[in-house]
Formats: sequence, C-alpha cells, structure tokens
Amino acid sequence: METLETEVAIIGGGIVGASAALFLRRRGVPVILLDAAACGAKASGVNYGGVRRQGRPLVQMPLTQRAHELWSDLPGLIGTDGEYQRCGHLKLAYTDADMVELERYRAATRGFGMHLRMLDRAALERHFGWLGRSVVGGSFCPEDGHANPRLVSPAFAQAARRAGADVREQLRVAGAIHDGHCFVLRCMPSAAAAAAQPAAKGGGSHTLEIHARILLNCAGAWAGRFAAAFGEPVPETSIHPLMMVTEPLPRFMTASLGVQGGGIYARQVDRGNCVIGGGRGVATGPDLARPGRAQIGTLLAKAADLLPSLRGAHIIRFWSGVEGNMPDHNPVLGPSATTPGLFHAFGFSGAGFQVGPAAGEVLADLAATGRTDIPLDAFRIDRYAADAHAAADRTHTGHGQPLEST
Repeated sequence: METLETEVAIIGGGIVGASAALFLRRRGVPVILLDAAACGAKASGVNYGGVRRQGRPLVQMPLTQRAHELWSDLPGLIGTDGEYQRCGHLKLAYTDADMVELERYRAATRGFGMHLRMLDRAALERHFGWLGRSVVGGSFCPEDGHANPRLVSPAFAQAARRAGADVREQLRVAGAIHDGHCFVLRCMPSAAAAAAQPAAKGGGSHTLEIHARILLNCAGAWAGRFAAAFGEPVPETSIHPLMMVTEPLPRFMTASLGVQGGGIYARQVDRGNCVIGGGRGVATGPDLARPGRAQIGTLLAKAADLLPSLRGAHIIRFWSGVEGNMPDHNPVLGPSATTPGLFHAFGFSGAGFQVGPAAGEVLADLAATGRTDIPLDAFRIDRYAADAHAAADRTHTGHGQPLEST
C-alpha cells in the first residue's frame, strides 16, 4: 500500500473542490485533489450552465457577489473563457402575483449591485419580442449570464494541476478518519479504473492511503456520508434536473431565462443550440440518473409556449445528473462542528455552478488562515443537528427511516 502525505486533501473534483485546490496552490499550500470519476464530470459538468445572481436567497448575496467578481476574469483564472458571456438574466412572471414577488425581491436586494430592472408586458415586447404571449412581465439582471459547464468545470482542475496540485482521478475514497494526529483517507481505484488495469498489475486492487492535516469535503451528492462519518449527519438528498438541447437554430434569444416559481429555464449558445431545463429526471442508482419520460412532454410544451421559435425544432439530446440538495436550498459551507481541520462544502441544491469558485476560495481561506470575509452562519452544518439527531433516535426505536445517503 502506497502512503502519501500532504497539507490539504480534498474529496471531490467538481468546480468547488477544484477551485479550492487552485486557490490553495496560489497560496503555496500542498494539496491532493481526489475524484472518484473525472474532475468536473458529475453535477459540475452536466448542469444547465447558468451564471446568475438573480433569484438567490439574501444570505447568499455576499458569496454570489464574490463569485461574480471571480467570473469576470475567467481566462486569467483558469486559462479559458469557457464560453462565458454576460448576456443578462431575465426572470419571467406568468401572473401579477409573480410580478409582486419579483418587485419584492428587487427591493430586498438593492445595494448588491445587480441593478435589477422591472419590465412590464409592453417592455418585454420591445426588448424581448421572441417571448411567448403567456408571460406578463419580468425582472432583468443585465450582468448575469451563462457558460459551458463541460468546459469550465474540468478547466478548474486542470488549472489546479498546472499550479502544482496533485490531482488524482478515478480514485474512490473508501474511508476517512482522524487518528488523533491527522486525517487518514483510504483510497481505492474506481470500478472503471480497476477494470482498465491489467491483471498482471493486480487488477485494480492497489490501495492508497493519504495523510493530511486538513480535509475538505466537497463530494457533492455523496458528501453526506463523509459528514456522517465524523458525527455530523445531515438531511442531504439527491435531485436529478431534466435538461435538453436543440439542434442549432438561427439566433433569437438575447438573454438567459428563468421563471418565477421555477418550471423552466433556457439559454441559447453562439452555435445556435438552445439549452433548456425543467422538471426532474429519474435516479437509476446512487451515482446515475436518466431523463424521465413522464416529464419530457411537459417540458416540451412549456418550451414551445415560452419560446415560439422552438416549435418544430429537433431535440438532439436529453440528459440528467445527480446533485446534492438541502431542505432549505442553502449549501453546507464552512468548518465542521465536531472535528477541527475538517471543512464542508456541499448541498448547493442545483445552483452551485455560479458560486462554485467563491465557495472554493472560501475553503482555501479557511484551510490556510482559519478565517474568511464571507458570512457563513446561514450555511453552518450544525443548523440541522437537532433534526438529524431526532431522526436518528426515531430510527433507533423503530419509528423512522435512516437518513438518505447518496
């Protein structure tokens, strides 16, 4: 068995874990980044690609604003623009009550630099005449936008590797403990890596042990099991967003779209393809999900109603993914409440792509200095402690089900 020692070990090579590795290396801190598949291949790489601040809870404003600053120099950060563009984000209303909620949100978020502009039906027709007639108005955030997650998320891990991080892919963390001196991670090749190794080399049985002074838990939908191992069970569940993409079409969309109350979101890339999401896919196991037939028809109907230019267009692909979700839709971000040197960042509830770089920077600050300028109280892991322990007690006495760990 091979043993490696490092200052910081990171479980999860998505956009959060990889950006944490990058910022740590910029500080000169030794780091090993671990991913059970390929970095950026899970939720960070299969999401919609929205880079928006509009619609986020107030407690996320400092985090999302810092992320907005980091996205402004994406090529300088990771060496590629990732097809990032600030085309604006338009949140639409189907009813007058929706418009009231959008106006209330604009009033509550004044001072955070989003410069939200309310648009009635006449303004929508003037500026976004390609929208369907069923929407009555909306709120426009001019500097929000979108990017290609399949380019951006892996690029963070590649940038971390160029900066000197030891990046290990296809390596599954089978166990993590603290032995009183450091964190000890027992790692094994993933099933894919094991199958690819010749039998003469042990058939993938090689085990790696990593010793680290600090551990960052950035394992996405699978992070809850690591938190529970350190006495911090949380009610993390998995969600499976349903998404689709059209054939290339003449350009008509000039903003990324969302809807008050959810239901559908859409954007169009420079090649002409429209990326559209809404509804949920179906889990096929703890690690995989597929589009669900039951909701495909609903999504197609919503898309045709909202965007008449899509009527008759061909859909070339549907897909889904596995994302960690928390009951209050806020992430767990910050120090462990039980184990010094352990920091969590997971449960971004389908909205982690935009804030990912800022969350990674927060982790790097905490690991290197023990402090951060971003307020984290709303994201404390122990906000769920009472409910988690009550659920554990009910399970023990036969009056409940164990917490789901995905």
